[in-house]
Amino acid sequence: MSKHVAVLMGGTSSEREVSLNSGTACADALEGEGYRVTRVDVGADIASVLTELRPDAAFNALHGPAGEDGTIQGLLEILRIPYTHSGVLASALAMHKERAKVVMRAAGVSVPEGLVVNRHDAAKSHPIAPPYVVKPVSEGSSMGVIIVRDGRSHPPQILASDEWAFGEEVLVETYVAGRELTCAVMGDRALGVIEIKAASGGWYDYDAKYAPGGSIHVLPAELKPNVYQRVQELSLTAHQALGCRGVSRADLRYDDTPGGTGALVVLEVNTQPGMTQTSLVPDMAAHAGYRFGEFVRWMVEDASLGR
Repeated sequence: MSKHVAVLMGGTSSEREVSLNSGTACADALEGEGYRVTRVDVGADIASVLTELRPDAAFNALHGPAGEDGTIQGLLEILRIPYTHSGVLASALAMHKERAKVVMRAAGVSVPEGLVVNRHDAAKSHPIAPPYVVKPVSEGSSMGVIIVRDGRSHPPQILASDEWAFGEEVLVETYVAGRELTCAVMGDRALGVIEIKAASGGWYDYDAKYAPGGSIHVLPAELKPNVYQRVQELSLTAHQALGCRGVSRADLRYDDTPGGTGALVVLEVNTQPGMTQTSLVPDMAAHAGYRFGEFVRWMVEDASLGR
């Protein structure tokens, strides 16, 4: 009898569309691996849906709040359904960027300097000297991220607008120039390092992440061997410090600009990294020798409770 896997996708967060794409890709692959798969678009009735389904495991392909912040993980613990990725505490911790930084810093991981401020205050005057980055405290996929360039006289006014949909508090961090790097962790090993370049030449925003051809993935990243290894070490240390399980992905900046600081910092750890055809983690898994089907199979077989 093949294992019955419920693939949880969609949800109500701002990353719903990405989650549907991730979930569909994973569900297709798991069917190809011989699993019995039920695709579940997660709504308010998810507890009763899962109680009725009683799957052997839940593959969590949700992104953003409610899927990545410990809440769905807590529900799966209560229902005693083994699940993929990180558990309740690690998910909640990694989702709150500022709290995650405190834990990572304590573990010896370099993180950007920054502070949490009310969005209206951040709109009145620069919280720190430009250049800096404003980001929601608990969002993913570059949602709501604003780069305030050097020499800009006023802070972003969108922060005081009714259109701002990402919470009352924002994280303001020193902008780190240089290269955008990312590294996945699978179990207890770091995979390869990717340098991400937006095809437009701009920064790696939501469109660059998810539009086909929107970004260029350089794998392996062209770094000096000691820097490449350091990225892997930092990613694994951050994963372990936050208590992550299964697969995670660390995003980093490396300032190798002429006359730059040489800083290598971890921006955040994603406990539910994207699994679409344009996503980074499947690229890294393939580079490590895993077919996509093998990769998602590993994640299902790794599923457990008490994560």
